[in-house]
Amino acid sequence: MALRVCLACSAGGHLTEMLQLEPFYAKQGHFFITFKRPDSESLAKTEKVYFIERPARNPLLTIKSFFQGLKILLKEKPDVIVSTGADIAVPVCIAGKFLGKKIIFIESFCRPFVPGWSGRIVYAFADLFIYQWSGLKKYYPRGVYGGMLF
Repeated sequence: MALRVCLACSAGGHLTEMLQLEPFYAKQGHFFITFKRPDSESLAKTEKVYFIERPARNPLLTIKSFFQGLKILLKEKPDVIVSTGADIAVPVCIAGKFLGKKIIFIESFCRPFVPGWSGRIVYAFADLFIYQWSGLKKYYPRGVYGGMLF
């Protein structure tokens, strides 16, 4: 039985990292949640992509993103949410947790020394948290060191 997977990430580098996980999600029912940028709009030509407001650490936009993400998750009913961060990852993962979905968060490869903002928040409730640099163990003691995934 295939899983239904929500792939939630910001456009740009985080989306590039997510696309490198294609061997994992290609055989699963999946869809993306991100914000509009040329790379994500290009992806929408070949994949199911939902666009939500980019929060950009603005509290009002974050709330708007949360409700946009919640609406999408209620429609698509994923089994799991996988995120490579940042920005939109937080409201979508919170909405997913609110709905009882499993959350897998992969801290970005570009975070070798200190945790990212979204990682620090989602770590508190992720079902599986993976970091790629061994030095982050002190910040994520319940996390799993995955090595270089990207």
